[in-house]
Amino acid sequence: MNAELFFIYDSHSPWSYASSALVEQIHKAFADMPIHLWHIAYFDGNDSPGKKQAQQVAEQSAADFGMDYLQYADDSKDSLMSANFMAWAANKQPHQAIAILRALQQQHFVDNNPFLDKEDFQSLCDTFKLSPPGKVFKDTLTRDAEYALAEIDEIQQVINTKAFPALLLAVDDNLVLLNHNLYLTKPEAIIDAIKMEL
Repeated sequence: MNAELFFIYDSHSPWSYASSALVEQIHKAFADMPIHLWHIAYFDGNDSPGKKQAQQVAEQSAADFGMDYLQYADDSKDSLMSANFMAWAANKQPHQAIAILRALQQQHFVDNNPFLDKEDFQSLCDTFKLSPPGKVFKDTLTRDAEYALAEIDEIQQVINTKAFPALLLAVDDNLVLLNHNLYLTKPEAIIDAIKMEL
């Protein structure tokens, strides 16, 4: 039986932040299962999730938000550079990609790191010993990030929704959209749901 997981997310989305804890749990329980992290690059500097959404996520999940983030949660967010960075990390450092994403989200949602320039990524690069190319830090999507968007578009047509975050489990030829909302307060509980599908 072949199984793989697809996670469609935006690094600057509070709901994606809460849902990535589920991906982390799945990775721990099924270390050999391929996990595809696809950044949707939704926030382009013209929108923000807002403080109200962050507070809602905090109430309905195990995610923590820092006071600095909440203070500026209504300011517009831009996740384009993070999409480039994560697309590069997923391709070049797949064994670390989930940990990198979790660390990036921790810095964004707790420390209010906006990830708008190369310097904002320096501590991640130092921690994970990464040397991304300069193209990752441009204000246009890289080929890797655009490839992820094309994959997302294709899979969204199959599942008939553009909603994100989305957790999809592919088992052989079957694709199952997991109801991640059921597990946000207790991320480890998703393991039993995965086992049932397997």
